[in-house]
Amino acid sequence: MKLDTALYARLLREAADNPRLRQATDLRTSPADQSQRMLNALLPGTAVPVHRHPHSAETAVVLSGCLDEIYFDDKGRETARFTLRAGEGLQIPLGQFHAVEVKEPTILFESKDGAYAPAAPEDIIEKQL
Repeated sequence: MKLDTALYARLLREAADNPRLRQATDLRTSPADQSQRMLNALLPGTAVPVHRHPHSAETAVVLSGCLDEIYFDDKGRETARFTLRAGEGLQIPLGQFHAVEVKEPTILFESKDGAYAPAAPEDIIEKQL
């Protein structure tokens, strides 16, 4: 699969048709691949809950667009905000509560260790951004 502007444009169109205003595509090479690698097309207004990954750090790199990656403490208080543009990213520490605020249509590459596991209730903070 070629990761190029044509793919990004298609994902952003699909995100626009999705009530959640986002669309992901899986980059794993086979069902036996136990990593988590994906592209996430995000539009302004999408609601990504404040969450953490208790068993993995996360690498997030903006391929196009712009968003704020926001860190929170365990009480839901903002502790840091990073504006990321194309070519910029973060290594989000294991267990760090975080969310994004999308400033313009964005393609985000995300990678985490191990197989996907749904978030447990204690790994989500209900908060409106």
